[in-house]
Amino acid sequence: MKLKKSFKKKFRREFSAGGIVYKTGNEFDSSSILWLVTKATPSAFFPENYWRFPKGWLDDAGNGMPGPLASGAKKATEEEIREAAIREVKEEAGIEARIIKKLGTIKYSFNDKNGYRVLKFVTFYLMKWECDLPQGFGYETSEVRWVDKYEVLSLLANKNEKIFFENFIESFSNFR
Repeated sequence: MKLKKSFKKKFRREFSAGGIVYKTGNEFDSSSILWLVTKATPSAFFPENYWRFPKGWLDDAGNGMPGPLASGAKKATEEEIREAAIREVKEEAGIEARIIKKLGTIKYSFNDKNGYRVLKFVTFYLMKWECDLPQGFGYETSEVRWVDKYEVLSLLANKNEKIFFENFIESFSNFR
């Protein structure tokens, strides 16, 4: 019994959602596919900026704490997860995108600033770019780029996102 209580004190879960966003065409080749990556703004918890896919908590309780959906205190519906993914893409990338298909969920763990081991679940959706938003991206992002699939793999900092993208990209033409 003590072991179980001790285990719960040292671990927590987080649930997030995000988008792997593409757009077709560029000024040189209308059949080309470009992928969206965002560069995080350094913060107290993540002092380095790094490249990632846009994603974030399902909800936010404020003061840097996940809300009941993001903490797992309340089970999220598929619609709530989809809404969070669309919201996070808007906030972190400054674009409007529509969901094409749910791609799946990755999980990884890290140590948070309070010494907890966090088991993080991120559900990603394939999304197609619709338009840039006039307000641009939010404070959590320092840069946004549209790049080819090879540059995505060289930029992404999280190895789990890289593996997820590599596995997905092989079958991408089946989703468009």
